[in-house]
Amino acid sequence: MNRWLVAAGGVALMACLGTVYAWSVYTQPLQAAFGWTSAQATAPFSIAIFFLGVGAVLGGRWQDLAGPRPVAVTGALLWGAGNVLAGLGTARFGVAWLCGAYGVLGGLGLGLGYVTPVAAVTKWFPDRRGLGSGLVVGGFGLGAFGYAHVLRALPAFSGGASGVSGPDVLRAFTVSGVAFAILGGAGALLVRNPPTLSLAAAAAEGGRDYTPGEMARTPQFWAAFAMLFLNVTAGILFISNAVPIMRELTGAVPAVAAAVYGTIALANALGRFLWGAVSDRVGRRAAFAAIYLLQVAVFLVVGRVHSMWMVAPLFALVLLCYGGGFGVMPSLVADWFGTRNLGVNYGWVLLAWSLAGVAGPAFVAVVKDRTGTYAGALPVTAAVLAVAVLLPVVVRGPGVRPVRHPGSARGA
Repeated sequence: MNRWLVAAGGVALMACLGTVYAWSVYTQPLQAAFGWTSAQATAPFSIAIFFLGVGAVLGGRWQDLAGPRPVAVTGALLWGAGNVLAGLGTARFGVAWLCGAYGVLGGLGLGLGYVTPVAAVTKWFPDRRGLGSGLVVGGFGLGAFGYAHVLRALPAFSGGASGVSGPDVLRAFTVSGVAFAILGGAGALLVRNPPTLSLAAAAAEGGRDYTPGEMARTPQFWAAFAMLFLNVTAGILFISNAVPIMRELTGAVPAVAAAVYGTIALANALGRFLWGAVSDRVGRRAAFAAIYLLQVAVFLVVGRVHSMWMVAPLFALVLLCYGGGFGVMPSLVADWFGTRNLGVNYGWVLLAWSLAGVAGPAFVAVVKDRTGTYAGALPVTAAVLAVAVLLPVVVRGPGVRPVRHPGSARGA
C-alpha cells in the first residue's frame, strides 16, 4: 500500500478525534440549557483528555501486538459511541452521564485512535519521520478548527443564552457521533503497518528497539515526558482561557475575541506539520529548543501588549509551538527508542498530555483567583520554559545511533 494513502487515512481519523478540542463551543450552551456551573460544563472535556492518556497506553500495547487497524477502528467507534450516548442520555441523567459517555468512553476511544495512526505512519516514513508524524497529528488540529466553525454556524450555538435549546445541543452530539464513527472508521481501515522488511530496515538504521520497561529506566524517557508536559502546560494555559485573556489584554468584546481566536486556532494544526518537517532538517532536539525559546519570548512580551493586531499574532505563535510539540515528539521517541514498540512507548509519553491538561488550566485558575488577573501567570510560565530549554540541549539519545538521512544529517 502507498504510504501516502495510509497517511491520508490517519489524517481522516485524526480529524474526527481532534473535534474534542472544540469543546469550548459546547460549554456556554450547556450551561444555558441545563443551568450547569462552569465547572460542570468543563468536566467532561477534562475527563476525556485524562482518559485519552489511559487509552493511548492501552492502544499502544494492543496495536504493537495485533496491528494498528483493529485498534484504530475500535477507537473511532468508541469516540463516535461516546458522542451518540452523550446526546441520547444527558437530558435525562445529567452531567454524570455526559462525563461517563463523552469523558470516559469517548476519551478511551480518543486514546486508542490517536496513538495508532501516529505510530503506524511514523513507521512508514523512516526517511522523514517528522514530516510523517507531523502530517497525521496535523489532522487532529484541523478537526478542531473545522468542527468549531461548523458548530458556531448552527442556531443552537449562535443565538446567545436566551436562544439555546437543550435538545438541539444534544442533537449535535448524536449526529456528530454517527459521523465520527463512519468517517473516522473509514480512515481507520486504511491504517496499517508497513511491510516487515521496511520495519527491519528502519530498526537497523535507528539502532536498538527498547521495550517499555527498558525505556522507563532511561533518563531520556523522563526527559521526553517532561518536554511534552511542559510544552502542553504552557500551550493549554492559553487554549483553556484564550478568549478571557485576549479580552483582559485588549479590552475587546467577547464576540470579537472569540472570532479572532477562532481564526488563529488554525496555527495549532499548522504547527504540528511545520515543526515536524523542520525537525527532519535541524534535528528533534534543536526543534524543541526553538519551540521553547519562541514561547519564552511571547510570554515575556504579551502581557505588555494591548492591541489586538499584536496580541493575535503572539497567540498564534504559542499555538504554533503547542502543536509543534505534538508534531516532533513521535519522531523523537522513534529515534531514541526504536519503532518496534513505538505504539506503547509513545502511549506512555502521552500520559504527559493528560497530566498537563489538568496542570495548565489549574495553574492559571489559581493565579486568576488570587490576583484577579491572568497576567501574573505569564512571566512564571516564561521562566519555567526558559529552564526547560536545557532539556533538549543537554539530553541526547540513550546510546543509540540517531536516524540520519539526506537532508537531515544533524540527526536527533
